[in-house]
Amino acid sequence: MDLKTLPALTVLSDNVTVVEIDQVKVVRVIHEKATAGISLHGGHVVSFTPAGHEDLIWMSEKAIFDGKKALRGGIPVCWPWFGRIAAPAHGFARTAEWELVEHRENDNGVIVELALFPTEEIHDIWPHMFDVRLAVEVGDELKVTLKVMNIDDEAWTFSGALHTYLNVGDIKQTQTTGMGAEYIDSLKADSVCQGGDVLQLTDTIDRIYTQPEAKILVKDPELNRTLSVENHGHNSAVLWNPWAEGAQGMADMADDGYQTMLCVESTVHAPSIEQGKTLQPGETHELVTVISVQ
Repeated sequence: MDLKTLPALTVLSDNVTVVEIDQVKVVRVIHEKATAGISLHGGHVVSFTPAGHEDLIWMSEKAIFDGKKALRGGIPVCWPWFGRIAAPAHGFARTAEWELVEHRENDNGVIVELALFPTEEIHDIWPHMFDVRLAVEVGDELKVTLKVMNIDDEAWTFSGALHTYLNVGDIKQTQTTGMGAEYIDSLKADSVCQGGDVLQLTDTIDRIYTQPEAKILVKDPELNRTLSVENHGHNSAVLWNPWAEGAQGMADMADDGYQTMLCVESTVHAPSIEQGKTLQPGETHELVTVISVQ
């Protein structure tokens, strides 16, 4: 995604402007270390391009920027639940409008902070009080931190994910390591399975790896690089690619879109909302993903 060519709606600083893609406002970062884009719709990172490299983040060429539908690609924020354990699927954060609350920069990069606050519409879906912030640090690497705070009078539970779509040259050549051996296979009725040390795809995948290493590496010979995904505050890592049949069933993905993407997600997984992570009043939790190129 080439954000540099879009005209600025608002100039916030030398490095930070606001642009618009169709009906969606995007905070654009242009720094000597990297360029990036963060959509206010969904609090959604849509691009991260370190100097001298191609974008590390994959966005669908058919993504719908109408300010209503969740964006296909980027880093969707799945919260306060992950999956289809409640409606809407993956929670309301990825289709809610976030607020830009802070931006600051120095020679090392730019930090953009967004916030999501309860609204009447959100309260109709989920009746709890919360303060959720998304800090996006753009520099030599991309660090995304979802900070969740319970500001209610009682405890509540949640799950969630930073649902990163990585940009790869050819999924059939891509090799992934560090995801661990044990996984829950969503394509096999949530069976618990054991895998190998190296994953090279030949078909669709939808797996919740329950014992991932802190750092997952995605070797991409086509683009001659290795992507590093380092996660914190998670209990699992989800790997997903819809393959040809899945891509053909999505209106917002090209039929061949699956060939250049792989999701490697920092996830707080739970089979139900009640079994999610509990936050007492005043408690916070941070879910983090750090993405870089080697």
